[in-house]
Amino acid sequence: MSASSTVWQGAGRRIHMQEVGLRDGLQMEKAFVPTEDKIALCNALSSAGLSKIEVTSFTSPTAIPALKDAEIVMREITRRPGTVYSALVPNVRGAERAIEARTDELNLVMSASETHNISNLRMTREQSFASLAQVVATAQAAQVAVNVSLSCVFGCPMEGNVHASAVFDWVQRFADLGVRGITLCDTTGMAYPTQVHQLTTAARARWPGMDFTLHFHNTRGMGLANVLAAIDAGADRFDASLGGLGGCPYAPGASGNVCSEEIVHALQLMGYDTGVDLTRLVAAAQRLPALIGRDIPSQIVKAGQRLTLHPVPADFEAIRERALAR
Repeated sequence: MSASSTVWQGAGRRIHMQEVGLRDGLQMEKAFVPTEDKIALCNALSSAGLSKIEVTSFTSPTAIPALKDAEIVMREITRRPGTVYSALVPNVRGAERAIEARTDELNLVMSASETHNISNLRMTREQSFASLAQVVATAQAAQVAVNVSLSCVFGCPMEGNVHASAVFDWVQRFADLGVRGITLCDTTGMAYPTQVHQLTTAARARWPGMDFTLHFHNTRGMGLANVLAAIDAGADRFDASLGGLGGCPYAPGASGNVCSEEIVHALQLMGYDTGVDLTRLVAAAQRLPALIGRDIPSQIVKAGQRLTLHPVPADFEAIRERALAR
């Protein structure tokens, strides 16, 4: 980023915040969040004004029991005009279930790393692409939007660096299928700001008509810095997770996704228009500890917003009088 960068002054520029905590976050939790609570949480996020909400995953209930209620949740949420309701789908059967449940957008996942793809999805990348191409065709036939999330774009926890040329080869192959949404995922928090800026700049230049989303984890404490680097490179769509939930089994002990309320809080202070009611978003995050049975990483829930003020000490007047008497 240059010294003349305008990243520090949002000047009302619109940034689209996309919530993934209901899927990416809850699927990692040991506690099953009751269906009615998932629906209420999604409705709270809708009322906060998120641009997109990844509501659930239409995977096998055996594989992800935490989201076994996908159909019920997707059908019974209250839909706010202007919000896109997305779901992860792994195959054609999942796509059919999602479409039947009135999902607005199907999110498909594969990795830019062969080792990670085999470890995570039990398929080679070519096998994944062949399967997902069928899902794309199914969605297009039903006139349902598709987004493809490419994992390990900024590094693989088993292979190390992933070359941008490999990432872009997969982007082009999905673009050739007619896909118009791609998420560049920092799956285990290996991204760093200069890398993010360079790759985002190159991707946007090569595919100006593509809707690119950036998906960061805060594994090594660079989540917000990476968001700002991507914004400086022209990105305007970001995944984030309520309360900072989420993670990856290939980064043991690591923190989860960048935290929705922390990113919104920072961007709004800098003058960006996120379209999000931060007070409502924080209130939604405050529900999480009771639902999942543990504390959450969110610093905004812990410390409050920047101008959340606190009462003076009970003996403040006495202290002041003593100070003035000196």
